[in-house]
Amino acid sequence: MEEKGIKIMTRVFLIRHAEAEGNLYRRVHGWYNSTITDMGYRQIAALEHRFKNEKIDAVYASDLFRTRTTARAIYPSHGLPLETRRELREIHVGDWEDQTWGGLARTDPERLNLFNAVSPLFEAPGDGETYAQIQARVSRALRRIVADHPGQTVAVFSHGVAIRCMLSDLMGLFVCDAMDLPHSDNTAVSLVEFDGDRAKIVFANDNSHLPEEISTFAKQQWWKKNTGSLADTNLWFTSLDMENHSDLYRMCRREAWLNIHGTMQGYDEERFYRDALAQWKQDHRAVTCAMLDDKAVGLLQMDTGRYAELGAGYMPFVYMMPNRRKQGLGVQLLGEAVSLFRPLGRDRLRLRCAPDNAIAQRFYQRYGFRKVGEEENSAVPLDILEKYIGYERGAR
Repeated sequence: MEEKGIKIMTRVFLIRHAEAEGNLYRRVHGWYNSTITDMGYRQIAALEHRFKNEKIDAVYASDLFRTRTTARAIYPSHGLPLETRRELREIHVGDWEDQTWGGLARTDPERLNLFNAVSPLFEAPGDGETYAQIQARVSRALRRIVADHPGQTVAVFSHGVAIRCMLSDLMGLFVCDAMDLPHSDNTAVSLVEFDGDRAKIVFANDNSHLPEEISTFAKQQWWKKNTGSLADTNLWFTSLDMENHSDLYRMCRREAWLNIHGTMQGYDEERFYRDALAQWKQDHRAVTCAMLDDKAVGLLQMDTGRYAELGAGYMPFVYMMPNRRKQGLGVQLLGEAVSLFRPLGRDRLRLRCAPDNAIAQRFYQRYGFRKVGEEENSAVPLDILEKYIGYERGAR
């Protein structure tokens, strides 16, 4: 574009949202409105430092929480309003929303393979989108933003697949023909210069502002070429039949008690079982097996009654099998709890943890749990830990 012989160039920074629950819990979040993780907020701080001295004229984001919150890295410090555009959302995956990647590999493997291969034959079940549909949607939105800001510099916050679709379109490629395009780390930045209808990708998917300890990709393998999603361990979950298959629950309860306390003193197996059975009868998801392939690797018990008046979901028992501990899998059980309790209107998770169980205490602290009290009338000392799972932290 030229004005009186002067070339007018529009610069657009395309920025992926910070680490969100789906990235951490290994769940499928397209239009599902997930929150930002504690690691994600550290990534946002690093992104804010990167753009501290960059002139920005306008900031856009998809209307989902994770992009709007990530955009806080720029628009408040630059004195700008945030413009939201629904068209900048991630691919809509219909009936897949908030399912686990591990579960889809078991229940819908052919469609999942098409998704991972960026196939033109992929179509999300239910009311979801194809790759062609999302590419057309986000590319139109980007071109409209460019047209509205001639000669300016704009920051656009969007999502992993959406940004990949935009970049492939700017290269003249249908996204299905762009398998070699790299994936983007959380808060990765791409810069595109527009001269009229022509676009030049200056750089793509740069995460140099992230130290390795706060890079999501540094802890995952699925995005690497020729590894695919199978390079990471994705669990799936199924209800445990507490009436006909209680042996597993009892075995796990006994092992956990002995491992934590070193003695069976104070252990009341029948009370534990009766409580779990009652919760399971009320909601079969209340006692859930974490599965890897065809083997149970953990248990999650959830009580929808206790602490309901406080807006919290309670987890009486969170357990990983001894041979699966310290492998980074336990966080996926927390994701399953969020999936159950958030639709019930709960904005916090609660559990009990022995104060001298140093490994468990460190694990829960790492993922945002804080001590809010101590259990009364307990056979052994127990801290009450709580994690916020609502949206207010990043809202303004």
